[in-house]
Amino acid sequence: MVRIGYMMTTEQAGPRELVDHVVAAERAGFGFSVISDRSFPWLEAQGYAPCAWSVLGAAAQATSRIPLMTYVTWPTFRYHPAVIAQKAATMQLLSQGRFRTEDVAEAIPCGDGVDAFVDAVRPYVDAGFTEVALIQIGGGRQEPFLDWSETKLLPALGAVRTASSVNGPDFRHELGC
Repeated sequence: MVRIGYMMTTEQAGPRELVDHVVAAERAGFGFSVISDRSFPWLEAQGYAPCAWSVLGAAAQATSRIPLMTYVTWPTFRYHPAVIAQKAATMQLLSQGRFRTEDVAEAIPCGDGVDAFVDAVRPYVDAGFTEVALIQIGGGRQEPFLDWSETKLLPALGAVRTASSVNGPDFRHELGC
């Protein structure tokens, strides 16, 4: 069964409003909530970009059931990974086990195992998605990723694309690694 989540968009509301929104989302029956972690709003007119981790802490205190997680966070660029680990551990305690950094990691293929990527992409191809983006995260690892993609990953994914006979609507999805 698909769980439906609520997005606390820091670009569109201030911190108090975001907490009010997630309380209402929990009351409405959403299965989880994610929050964007941006340094600045997408558009100047939006005028918001509160600290996601502070909002998550407040949300953990204002809610009692809804699982919480970040949707976008900035390891290495904005936060040292150890700082993110500390923030996540603190959130796990504040939310009494409702914070989710590892559920996402388990769902996203990482490493150089071609089969894991093929298995992750296949359901999207079978469902009729016409675009799936792969994202290499890790600073100076772009060139090795591109070499590996050229020689191993893209040929394997090409076989999945041509084997699919589903012609569905135009859908897009991102897989980070």
